Amino acid sequence: MKSAYELAMERLEKKEPTKVLTNAQKARIAEINSLYGSKIAEKETFLQGEMAKEKAKGDLAAVAQIQDQLTRELRRIHTEWEEKKAAVHGETAYENEIKKLEK
Repeated sequence: MKSAYELAMERLEKKEPTKVLTNAQKARIAEINSLYGSKIAEKETFLQGEMAKEKAKGDLAAVAQIQDQLTRELRRIHTEWEEKKAAVHGETAYENEIKKLEK
C-alpha cells in the first residue's frame, strides 16, 4: 500500500514530469554556479572589508549603508543567477507563470 506522500508524488509527476538534463546542460549549470558563487564571495569580501573600515572610523551610518548595499547586491546577483540557470533548463520565470495561467 502506498503512502499519501507517494501518491502525491505520482500525481505531481503526471502533472509536471521531471525534466532530464543533458550532460551539456549540467556542465553549463555547474559553470554558472561556479561563476556566481565567486561573484557573491567577491562582493561579500569587498563590502565586508569596507564595513570594517567604517566601523574602525566609528561611522555606524556608513556601516548600515554598506550593509544595505550588500543586501541589494546579493539579491540582484541571486536573481540573475537563478535566471541564468532557468534559461539553461529552457524555462524562465515568465514562461512558468504563463504555463500556470493557461492551466
